[in-house]
Amino acid sequence: MSKNKELDLAYDFVNTTNKSIYLTGKAGTGKTTFLHKLKRECIKRMVIVAPTGVAAINAKGVTIHSFFQLPFGPILPNEEIFSGGFNRKISKTKINIIKSLDLLIIDEISMVRADLLDGIDKTLRRFKNRDEVFGGVQLLMIGDLQQLSPVIKENEWHLLKPFYKNPYFFSSIAFKECSAITIELKHIYRQENPKFIKILNEIRNNSLTQSSADELNKRFIPNFTPNKEDGYISLTTHNRKADLTNVEELNKLTGKSITYQAIIEGKFPEYSFPNENNLILKVGAQVMFVKNDSSPEKRYYNGKIGKVILLDDNEVIVHCADDDFNITVTPEIWENINYTVNPETKAITENKVGSYTQIPLRLAWSITIHKSQGLTFEKAIIDAQGAFAHGQTYVALSRCKSLEGLVLKNKIDSTQIISDSNVSTFNKLAEQNQPDENILNQSKSQYQLDLISEIFNFYQFLYPIQRIIDIYYKNRGSLEGNLEQTFILIKECITNLLKVANGFKAQLNELSEVTITPESSEIIQDRFIKALEYFSNETESKIAVVYKSSTFTTDNKAIQKDINKHLNDFEELLATKQLYFSNLINGFKVNTFQELRTKAVFLIKDKPKKTRKTIIDGTANVELFELLRELRNNIANDKDLIHYQIFTQKALYEMCETLPTSKKELLQINGFGKVRVEKYGNDILKVIRQYCEENDIESSNNVEIFEVAKPKTKRGDTKKTSLDLFKSGKSIEQIAFERDLNVNTIIGHLASFIPSGEIKITDLISEKHYKELKELIPKHTFENLSDLKHQIDDKYTYGELRLVLDELSRQ
Repeated sequence: MSKNKELDLAYDFVNTTNKSIYLTGKAGTGKTTFLHKLKRECIKRMVIVAPTGVAAINAKGVTIHSFFQLPFGPILPNEEIFSGGFNRKISKTKINIIKSLDLLIIDEISMVRADLLDGIDKTLRRFKNRDEVFGGVQLLMIGDLQQLSPVIKENEWHLLKPFYKNPYFFSSIAFKECSAITIELKHIYRQENPKFIKILNEIRNNSLTQSSADELNKRFIPNFTPNKEDGYISLTTHNRKADLTNVEELNKLTGKSITYQAIIEGKFPEYSFPNENNLILKVGAQVMFVKNDSSPEKRYYNGKIGKVILLDDNEVIVHCADDDFNITVTPEIWENINYTVNPETKAITENKVGSYTQIPLRLAWSITIHKSQGLTFEKAIIDAQGAFAHGQTYVALSRCKSLEGLVLKNKIDSTQIISDSNVSTFNKLAEQNQPDENILNQSKSQYQLDLISEIFNFYQFLYPIQRIIDIYYKNRGSLEGNLEQTFILIKECITNLLKVANGFKAQLNELSEVTITPESSEIIQDRFIKALEYFSNETESKIAVVYKSSTFTTDNKAIQKDINKHLNDFEELLATKQLYFSNLINGFKVNTFQELRTKAVFLIKDKPKKTRKTIIDGTANVELFELLRELRNNIANDKDLIHYQIFTQKALYEMCETLPTSKKELLQINGFGKVRVEKYGNDILKVIRQYCEENDIESSNNVEIFEVAKPKTKRGDTKKTSLDLFKSGKSIEQIAFERDLNVNTIIGHLASFIPSGEIKITDLISEKHYKELKELIPKHTFENLSDLKHQIDDKYTYGELRLVLDELSRQ
């Protein structure tokens, strides 16, 4: 694509600012090409969505409804879409994608209803930033309002019209709030004849002059019958007309028909099929390619017309009128994708979930104007007499590359040119506010100032802090610990930091210049580094250190769960600030900060939480759990890795249960391969062996996943000692206290005497739980004890599960 100032401007706005953009332009101005360029080159974390299945496949994205799990019916602005009747199951992977998202591209925005765009806004706010429109995500909306419009039923509009002036996206609450700029592409690549371009522009703007109408209607040729070799395609308004023409023409051919059956693998919904599932062709049939050639030769493109000259079981040979060669057409593959996160790089990646394989041809004596959207034809017969929707006539005429290749079945007059006054008004306003280089520079500077402000903004801390304090005051009789004192001190620090941050923000705004971005300004960089040092010291000494000393206990599980939720939120915010401060000490860089913002999402996701009984509940080796977790943190910090890249929480539990003391045993742990064992195995095994030595624990090469670790005998038979104390009438808790051992270790000692009959299993577990677990456990499929524990009611302890599993294995 040649140099294009509007496209270059749009590219710069996307890459260097956070401005939301409506990118529009007449048919054939390169909007789709621009989208594909962004996908290849843009450094921002992006997702591409479209309103329909076919549009999503063409844009190599996903549908709006599938990505955001939005309902297909009307979404009222005052309606909560995360509760009530809406069944919204958004996966953790998708939530993390949203949290780390920089840019959302919506293709064919003209077809997106106002309420759907507001639904996107609600979802992004929910999972990213509730205080910013679209959750702080930059939107690039691509489309042409003079082409396809939103589909809305009368009963749906009856529900929505109290809230919206019209159904178009620009009527949405979120669009009005986001202050999007409009960039209109001016250069037309499809048509070259100035006279034809003038006619199309007048039709597009509902201002067709008589002279242009007269010129256009010279292409009205009554009873026009094209030669079979000419390759004309007929564009009509209704599916019924197009299908009838194609069937009639196919039946006129006397040869044998062959049916090509599409191959569908994985998930590929029917509404997204890009072609006929059963494609029926005959030699002599006029066909249109429905996909660009994926081979290096690029022999055909989406919309090219030709004629079938030979049919085989697995290929079709087509000749196009302007070619001096025949095209051998074999099945092409369309992929259906969803978005996932690469576990190593944390990049948003496309994951193929299904495919559709079919010959990329369809019968093309006639197609609907709707299906011609995005296509280009050398020769076309236009039947716009039944035009019923906004922009339909414009779409049909603009498919043609030239006026000479166009034939009108009926004369064009004002009745066929349907234009929506809402669109005309919006377009006129948008045209008057086209951005220029000055606005780009201002936006670039403001974007960087906003990013710097985000680094020092502690406002989000106030909500979890205040909720924790409120919960304490309401339930102080059920709580012990120093939560009140801790979070009152932290709140005082946060309040002060908010005041300082506001002053610093005002200072930077005064220092900033339009011609120099904050990133390039020595003065601002100097102030940034000094501010970073101050905020970092305050955060560490008055927030992190104070928080580390906080403690609380409660017997009320509901209160504990509620407090833990807000502690989680607080810890995430604190870890994010510490990550920023430790990695920006040399100055502010946009790219560096964007990478840190993404890293924070996944670093925090795997970060073990403080004061969480569920993390170590049930493991017989609590101290080892903490030692291994500390080792993981140290390795992650030293090597600048994310915690679960060392080993996962699941592996941590398993190591504490199985106590591997060799690399061979470590390889049996879930998630450990040869590479990971070679990298970290020596450090991990050193910690486990030392723990076993200090606690008189031995680990056999034949230790099973669920087997209780066996105590050493160098200081006497400790199992026998526990048995004697139990037989003397002492409880398990008393024995554990007296021997300075873990309760689960004592249970393990006593359990070893069950096979000999010296101890009954019901001495160690209630008869009720024993009977229940004997029925429950065989009904579950699990990988290890932790897996089983999370599947079964929380009332059963790890010790009880071990005992019953051990008995079941002996039966």
